[in-house]
Amino acid sequence: MTSDDNKRILQKAGGQYILGEKLRGVRKNEKALNRGGRFKEINDNLYIKEVHVGKGVGKQRFVIAYNPEQAKHDKKTRERILERLSAELKRINSMPNDKQTKAKVLIKTHVSMGCYVKELKNGNLKIDKSKVRHEEKLDGKYLLSTSDESLSAKDIALGYKQLYEVEHAFRTLKSTLALRPVYHSKDDRIRSHVMLCWLALLLIRVAEYKTGLTWRTIHLEMERLHIGEFIHKDARILQYTELSPKQRKIFNKLKISPPRMFEKIEISS
Repeated sequence: MTSDDNKRILQKAGGQYILGEKLRGVRKNEKALNRGGRFKEINDNLYIKEVHVGKGVGKQRFVIAYNPEQAKHDKKTRERILERLSAELKRINSMPNDKQTKAKVLIKTHVSMGCYVKELKNGNLKIDKSKVRHEEKLDGKYLLSTSDESLSAKDIALGYKQLYEVEHAFRTLKSTLALRPVYHSKDDRIRSHVMLCWLALLLIRVAEYKTGLTWRTIHLEMERLHIGEFIHKDARILQYTELSPKQRKIFNKLKISPPRMFEKIEISS
């Protein structure tokens, strides 16, 4: 989508584009990311800076966006990967030589750990620290390119963020809310299924807006709320776990009454 040929096609009819670019593996994108300049805060958890690459007709405009919260998430994810990778490399390097070959191939081609692996001259594997440092520089960043000189860098970043949120909503519908596949055959049932999914998505967006949290964060936090059954002699008690401060805050922001500690107390006569 972001190839130069496709960009020319998008502009043939006089239109303009805003595109999300790859952060890795494209030379001009890496040049843009390495350009100096300060980030400017334009919104909560959103900072931007504008850079240009090339000269004359080949000059291209980029906007680098940075989200501190996403940067924290990226860092934690990488730390978990590196912790696992360190344990795997220790295990592989201690294997007998005849069993190392297959294990090395698997770890070097692993979808998340492979990019951090470096093979030494003696055949041993280690973590590539230069790759780790390179990835650290990309934490929380995404790169946008545009052909429209009339838009401000802020409009470009916020416009793309809105598009991302729309795409995220569709992904939520298809995965979390199981919009597809549809197992109904009658039209009224299909419409009802889609309507229920849409209403669920609406509730998710309301919850995100009211709390300022992502649905994933809300879901993970509320999933920790459990109800336990306790039986003692002639009594049966259903009791919820004590609310955490985060859970109580979510209930308060959504104006939902939290559950009573004791759901039911039954005493046999």
